[in-house]
Amino acid sequence: MERARDSNLQNTGKQVQEQRTQSTAIVKVQEQSIKIEPTVGGQFLRKLFQIIFYIQLFLVSILVIVLLIRGLIFAGSFHPKKWYPPLLVSVASAGIVSFVWQSITFRYPSDAIKSAFWFAPLLTCALGVLHVLIGSPLSLAAGTIAIVSGVIQSLYACWVNSRFDYASKILAVSTSVPPDQTTVFVIVSIITCLAYSSFLVAGIGGATATGTGLDVVFIVVILLSFTWSMQVIKNMLYVTISRVRYMTFACGVDTNTRSAFRDTVKHLVGSVCIGSAFVPVIGTIRGSARAVNLVAGDHDEFLFSCADCYSGFGSTLITYGNRWGFVHVGVYNKGFIQASADTWEMFKRAELITLIDSDLTGVFCFLSGVAIGSICGIIGGTWELIIHKSYATEVSIYAFLIGYFMCRIALAWKQASVTAYYVAYAENPQSARFDATIPVRLEQLHRFQV
Repeated sequence: MERARDSNLQNTGKQVQEQRTQSTAIVKVQEQSIKIEPTVGGQFLRKLFQIIFYIQLFLVSILVIVLLIRGLIFAGSFHPKKWYPPLLVSVASAGIVSFVWQSITFRYPSDAIKSAFWFAPLLTCALGVLHVLIGSPLSLAAGTIAIVSGVIQSLYACWVNSRFDYASKILAVSTSVPPDQTTVFVIVSIITCLAYSSFLVAGIGGATATGTGLDVVFIVVILLSFTWSMQVIKNMLYVTISRVRYMTFACGVDTNTRSAFRDTVKHLVGSVCIGSAFVPVIGTIRGSARAVNLVAGDHDEFLFSCADCYSGFGSTLITYGNRWGFVHVGVYNKGFIQASADTWEMFKRAELITLIDSDLTGVFCFLSGVAIGSICGIIGGTWELIIHKSYATEVSIYAFLIGYFMCRIALAWKQASVTAYYVAYAENPQSARFDATIPVRLEQLHRFQV
């Protein structure tokens, strides 16, 4: 018996060693894949979006400087000391709370998920009540939207309550061992966002000082640039971490995070810019299509037909633009559209679409952003309500947006880890590196459908 046991252990050790050797070979091949040149059309599209992104950064920076100088010269009744401090404090609060929250999520994933789903509606409603108290037409509209959104979030939390356990498990298993220097990358990303947000806030303040109709357009342009830039920063981290985690899950080895980030900056900025522009739009369309389809049901034939058509449109779009494609962008240097299509097709072959659609990781990150954004909005809005009521609405809205994106960037590495886990599993479901988390959940979903 002892000899048989020793023989089995030796055989197992040899198999593990062989797997590691094979994995290392695979890693070397995939590490070299970052140098593969894309097609001419794909390369042109990457360069185009990369150039557009850098040009808009340059032009918006000039616009912010001009608005700031003009606002200081022609301030009129504008009070910088009453406008800037509440908003800048809210920006600083966003960075601190976001970093603390991602640490809590890492240590207590189950509690974090439950807290996000239950506190986000409460904080959103609290922000809505604050806007109602401000009393201006814009604040009343914003307050109504916030309260209705909070109610919808609470109903959704009740509806998906049964998925919390699986969401906790998949988050825990995919982020149990963070890539090296993850904390450093998160801190640097947050500091970058703090600096950039504060810079843009200066320009928005300058536009607010003069307050002409053209200044409103300038503010909208700055906010659009801010949104795209924050998405790019988030997805740069997303692509880097998802590549590192994919190599761990698929091949069983660790990839240097700093090297992966250098490759992302050197080769993949164009693809990241494309994905950052389209994924939020496509995700919103598909999410609304699923909601419309759910509300329409099958009672009214006309409504059902329209909802089904809209749902089909959303499903087609998601095939060519989804966050799962960022994994193949980082690992194989594919164009974003091709990477999204290949990844989605792989999910179909592995019969994971239902599981992917029911995954709560993305919703958890979204609600976390909403919760922290609401906290920042409440801080800035309450301060302004006390010292200068006329600024309260806009300061609260700007603080909410900054807090939301700051949190999404802080949690990007966690969402990227979960994404890489799914993609690696879809490529090789029989791998011994995966536990029973996904198979058990698939079996549960199958029983529910039957």
